Amino acid sequence: MTLRTNSFIKKLVVLGTVGSLLAPYCFYPKLRAAERFEIHFDGMSIPISIKELIDWSNGEEETNSELASWLNLLGFKEREGLAKFLSTPLVRDKSMARQILRSWSGRKLLDEVSDLILMDEDSSGESVLDTLEKLLNEKDEVTTFDLLNSLSVKAIHIDLDGWIEVANNWRSELNKQQKLTSDLVSINELSVKREAINVLPLEIKETEYELISLNVPHRNEPLNLDVWNPSSRNTIRKNWVLLMPGLGGDRNHFNWLARSLSHNGWPVVVLDHPGSDSLALEALVKGRLPLPGGEVIPERLNDIDNILKAKELGQIDISAENIVLMGHSLGALTAILASGVTIDEKLENRCQKVLDNLSLSNLSSLLQCQLVDITLSKRKSIENLSAIVGMNSFGSFLWQKNSDNQINIPLFLTGGTFDLVTPSISEQLGLLLALSSSSLSRVLLIEGASHFSPIRVEGQMDQSKGKDLFNLGESIVGYHPLSVQSLLSFEIISFLEKLEENKSIPPNTNLNKGELRFHILDRNIIEKLVKIQ
Repeated sequence: MTLRTNSFIKKLVVLGTVGSLLAPYCFYPKLRAAERFEIHFDGMSIPISIKELIDWSNGEEETNSELASWLNLLGFKEREGLAKFLSTPLVRDKSMARQILRSWSGRKLLDEVSDLILMDEDSSGESVLDTLEKLLNEKDEVTTFDLLNSLSVKAIHIDLDGWIEVANNWRSELNKQQKLTSDLVSINELSVKREAINVLPLEIKETEYELISLNVPHRNEPLNLDVWNPSSRNTIRKNWVLLMPGLGGDRNHFNWLARSLSHNGWPVVVLDHPGSDSLALEALVKGRLPLPGGEVIPERLNDIDNILKAKELGQIDISAENIVLMGHSLGALTAILASGVTIDEKLENRCQKVLDNLSLSNLSSLLQCQLVDITLSKRKSIENLSAIVGMNSFGSFLWQKNSDNQINIPLFLTGGTFDLVTPSISEQLGLLLALSSSSLSRVLLIEGASHFSPIRVEGQMDQSKGKDLFNLGESIVGYHPLSVQSLLSFEIISFLEKLEENKSIPPNTNLNKGELRFHILDRNIIEKLVKIQ
């Protein structure tokens, strides 16, 4: 069978699936708004009228009907299942749905989907948005079927070639993530012996923190800071740590890490970022505010500036002079941008390609590409910045590999193989190659860890999921989150200890601690991994 024939058969199968999506129209002929569907692929266009669909659903299949040949690929059970799917609520909370649709990310996704499913000749997505808004005014819940049957258009055009490309891109990204673990085994050429890993206890009780409210000129409300000073000052550290949560995160999500760092001699300041913390996420859920995104970064950077200034003025009692910026997800990106590195001028071109592909296997790409529309003021480098530690960091679209924007600040980036929000290959590995020229930089890759593994929420010590707004269960948080947090604590401390001595952590692959397998990767190993992907 030729490649061309193979491709054609795949398209027949996909077309059959598209036909099953149209089948529920057969059961409600009086409600239909569109006259026909048009399926486009390989330069052909197949119009499908509602009447023919009704005849087909009633079993009236004419032998000379070309449409019947396509629709016979589907069985009744398949149609019935998809009809049930389309009657399931697409929107359960209309207030939250409105805020998501009004956000930059929501509108961008709608724009890109509209290029693949056109209402008449409208590629803006406005007709879909207007229809959905009207339905949300009338109903508490909106199903996919409600939306399709309310669209006042003559024809719904489906770009089958475009959807096949999206599916192939998605599959390719997932395959890369799955291949990463086996590649790490195949390139194991190292013989470095690491010392036995005695991971710190999960709960260290003796260290306490001080809550400080810091008034800042760019916010209407004060910044809340937890200042963790070591209970014993016998170990004098050169550095102190500023730790920032990610989007929707709070400082109490990282008490486990601040406590461990302080217990080992490092002063730590953990802050909340108003407008992008859990209160902002709660406001989204309740339909009061839109989904926060890249527009919060300038204020987050101002938060850092004001904390550094307060420390210089003695408003924050910390003796160490040098600083390590540390963050999770958006907090990690904020730390990188605070270093003074500038975004690549070709970001818009790269983002156009990413958004055209509509690949959602890297959700952070949406937030990164929003920075095309956000002006970040030029920043001076922080003179006493010693290193950046990023948990589930991202930003690989902002800088090209081996770009001129590389910084000589050591980076310690951590990630997991179960992370599709900031996938390790494109983000942590790609980010180190694009940004760091320091020989001390490393990536910690933990097998089975997800984007949310570092987040400790109330109640997580006693059960599989926590009790706060995140309500994270094992299906989201990944494999053994508490063990992952314990390992992160140990390896971050190891990095900071070596940093104090201006030494690097030895790279190695296929390391084990308990039920976890993890890898410490330097630039050389990462380049080999990326090359064989």
